[in-house]
Amino acid sequence: MVSEPESTWQARARVLDVLFHLPSFVRLYWRLLRDPRVSIWPKALLVAALGYVVLPFDLIPDAIPLLGEVDDVVILVAAARWFPQLCPPEVVREHAEAIDRRRWL
Repeated sequence: MVSEPESTWQARARVLDVLFHLPSFVRLYWRLLRDPRVSIWPKALLVAALGYVVLPFDLIPDAIPLLGEVDDVVILVAAARWFPQLCPPEVVREHAEAIDRRRWL
């Protein structure tokens, strides 16, 4: 019996961790989008990425198997990663702590 490398298990654990925390991420992003202390630019980045995924025009057409969906995923993941980094850290921390407190009540 061949065992899988440790890095494979770590990658799977990381994916499961992200999926487990996905509702908290959605709440955090929603709160940051509505917060007036967050600049318009991070908000515009996230909304533009969501629009790109939803709207019918693409840089790489979805008719091309696999590649058509990859550009959507890359843009969405990049925007989701940059959005909280572009927000004021103290605002992100405040909302994250509020979500965490509410989750454990």
